[in-house]
Amino acid sequence: MKNINSVLFLLFFSIHFSIVYAQKNLPSQKQEQCATMQRLAAKFERNPALKIRFTQQLETFNRMMINKSARPIMPDGVLNANGNTIYTIPVVFHIVLTDPTVVTDAQILSQLDILNKTYSGTGADSVRLPDYFKSIFGKSGIRFCLAQRTPDGEATTGINRMATAKSSFSASDDGVKHTAMGGVNLWNADKYFNIWICVLGDDLLGYSTFPNDGQPDEQGVVIDYRSMPGGSSTYFNGGKTLTHETGHYFNLFHIWGDDDGACTGSDYVDDTPNQGNSTSGCYTGIKTDNCTTSGNGILYQDYMDYSNDQCMLLFTSLQDARMETALLTYRASLTVSDGCTPALVKTLDAKLISIESPAQRICTSNFTPFVTIGNRGSKTLTSLVISAVIDNVDTVNYTWNGTLPLLAITNVTLNPVTIGQGDHHLKIFVSSPDSGTDENNSNDTLTTNVQYYDAVSALNEGFEGNTFPPRGWDIVNPDESITWQKVNGIAKTGNASVMINNFDYTNTGQNDYLRLPSLDLVNIDSAYLSFQVAAATFTATSTTNNNWDTLEVLISKDCGTTYTSLYQKWGAKLVTSATERTRSFEPASTEWRKDSVNLTPYINGGTIMLAFRNTTEFENNIYLDDINIKTQIINPNLKATGFLVTPNPASGNITVQFYPNPVNLKGIQLYNMLGQKLAETIILSGQGAAVYNFDISRYAAGTYVVRAIFSDKVLMRKIIRN
Repeated sequence: MKNINSVLFLLFFSIHFSIVYAQKNLPSQKQEQCATMQRLAAKFERNPALKIRFTQQLETFNRMMINKSARPIMPDGVLNANGNTIYTIPVVFHIVLTDPTVVTDAQILSQLDILNKTYSGTGADSVRLPDYFKSIFGKSGIRFCLAQRTPDGEATTGINRMATAKSSFSASDDGVKHTAMGGVNLWNADKYFNIWICVLGDDLLGYSTFPNDGQPDEQGVVIDYRSMPGGSSTYFNGGKTLTHETGHYFNLFHIWGDDDGACTGSDYVDDTPNQGNSTSGCYTGIKTDNCTTSGNGILYQDYMDYSNDQCMLLFTSLQDARMETALLTYRASLTVSDGCTPALVKTLDAKLISIESPAQRICTSNFTPFVTIGNRGSKTLTSLVISAVIDNVDTVNYTWNGTLPLLAITNVTLNPVTIGQGDHHLKIFVSSPDSGTDENNSNDTLTTNVQYYDAVSALNEGFEGNTFPPRGWDIVNPDESITWQKVNGIAKTGNASVMINNFDYTNTGQNDYLRLPSLDLVNIDSAYLSFQVAAATFTATSTTNNNWDTLEVLISKDCGTTYTSLYQKWGAKLVTSATERTRSFEPASTEWRKDSVNLTPYINGGTIMLAFRNTTEFENNIYLDDINIKTQIINPNLKATGFLVTPNPASGNITVQFYPNPVNLKGIQLYNMLGQKLAETIILSGQGAAVYNFDISRYAAGTYVVRAIFSDKVLMRKIIRN
C-alpha cells in the first residue's frame, strides 16, 4: 500500500481521514504528539478551496516522485562525500516564553546539531539501526545554519527571544506566530526556516506547515520547549521532535499514513513498510503489526513515527529524495538565501526596537513612554538621545546612559508627556549614539497612535454619525484581521449599526474588542448599560460540544489592562434568529433583542471602561445598536425614608415610591380620614415594584392616608388633596 502508483486513491483517503478526524478546533488527545495533520484538516474544514488546491498540488508532486531514482542536483550545487548535493538553509529560532531565557543558547546549538546530524545521517545512534534496514538508510543533503543577519540586514545570532504573557499556545490558532496574539511574527519565509519554541497546550510536542498549505505568514515549525535536548518531556527530550516536524515542512507524511490502522493510508514513500498506526514507546528487534505481518516488520525507527526519541534513528533514502525535491520545488529560495551570510556591522548603529507603552488608548492626559532599544553597532553604546514627538509638533527629549554591547537590548523609561483630548500621532526616534552620528537611520524611528478623551457620564450611541468608531470609542483587533465594523442599512433604529463578521472569520478563538468611551459614574444612585443585539449561528444550536461565537460585556477599572466579564452569551442564549443561517446573517427588524447590564455596583468607584468582546468560532454575524448608559438619581427624602408619596399637596396623580425595591409588599391602599378605603392595589408575592401611581382628582379636597401593607409591617403617609 506504500506504492505511490496508487496515489489517487491514497491521496483522497488521507485527506478524507484528516477532515473526518478534525473538528473546528484541534482535538485535545493525549496520544497525539504532533498536531500537523489535525491543523491541516481544520484549515480544510474552514476553507474547502484550500483543500482542493492542496490536493491537486500533492497529486502533481506525487506523480513527479514516481520512479524517481536519483536526488535532484542543483547546477552549481556542492556535493557531500556521498555524492549528494548540499543545500544549506538559514534557521531562526523564535523563543516565545514567559521567561525566554529558560531556553539557553547552548540548548539551541545542541538542537541545531541534532537537526543536522539526523538529516545528514551522521548521528552516533544510527549504528543501532538493524542490518536489515541499513540498505534504505538515508543521508540527506539538507543542512541548517543559524541566521547571521535579520531580514533588514542587521547582525543577529539567529536566536530571537520574546517574552509573552501567554502561559501556553494552541495549534488551532497559530497564535505563537503572531505578535498581536502574544507570539512573534515570522521572518521572511522565503529566506528563513522559522522555528518557534514555546509551551504547547493539549500535550502536544509540535506541529508544522506543509508547503503551500495556507497562510504564507505562518510557514514553519512549532515545538514545545520541553522537547529540546535536556528538556523535561520524558522520552521526548532528545531533540528529535524538531526532526519530525521539519520532515512535514519538507512534505513528508506520517509513516503510518494516518489511516487509524486500516492499512490503506500512505506516506507516499515506497521504501517504508506499510504500518497500521503510530508507534508508542521503544521497541527492539523485529516488530510486526496488522499491516506488515512478516519479514522485517515495521520501521518504528523512522523519524516520521511516534517512537521515543532514543529509538528514532533514520530517514529512508526515498524520504530524503522526497524532502530534497520538496525543497527545490516549493522552498527553493531558502537555498539561495543570504541569511547565514554575516551582516555588515556599522560602528555606530542604535536601534529603536519597540514602543512598549503607551497603549493605543490612555485614560489620563499624562503618560510616560516606555521603549526598548538595542545596539546594532560594533562599538559598545554608552549614551543615546531618545525623542518623543506628538503630532509632529511637541518634542520631549531624554538622554539615556548605560552600557550596551553589540546585539544587546534594554528597556528605557522616557520623560513624561502631556496631551490634550483627541487622537494623536506619537513618533519616537533615537539619535546621537555616543554623541556621534548614527550610521544607519533605517532602524531609528517608530510611530504609534494614542487616543485620549475625558470620561463621560452618559452615553447614547446608534452609530448614525459619519465617523467610526465614534468619538471616544476604539477597537482592539489583536490579529489585525476581521473586526467590528459599521454597517449601513441594517439597524434596529435609524439606518446603521455595528457588526462583526463571524461568518467569514475563519481564524477561530480570536477576541475583538469594541470599547466604549471612559465613564465616570459619580453622584448617581444607579446605572445600567442597555443595547440592542442581533445574532445567529451557522450550526444548529441544539448541537452538542460545539464551539460557539461568544459576546461579552467587559468592565475594566485600570484603563483596559485587565477586564471582568459582566455579561456572556453564546449559542442558544445569544441568538435572536429562530433557526440557524447557512448564509451571512442580516437581521430583520423583528430579529433584535434588548439586553441590559447593571452597572450600579461600579458607581462612584472611579473611571471605568466598558467593552463588547466577540470571540469568534466561525459561526455567524453579531450586530449591536442603540447602546445607552442610563443613570438615575434617587430623591434624597426617598433614600432617607424608603417610602415617599409625591407631590404633596396634589390635585391629580400621585406617585408612591419605594427605595430600594420593596420586599414582601402585599398591597397599597388609599383611605380618607373617616377610615374608608377608597382605592387598593393588590401585589402578588415577589412582584413588588419601585413605583405605583394613583389618581386622586375625583376625590374632594382634604387629607388622605396612603398605607403600604407588608407581610411584617404597615407604613403610612398623609397626603393633602387641594
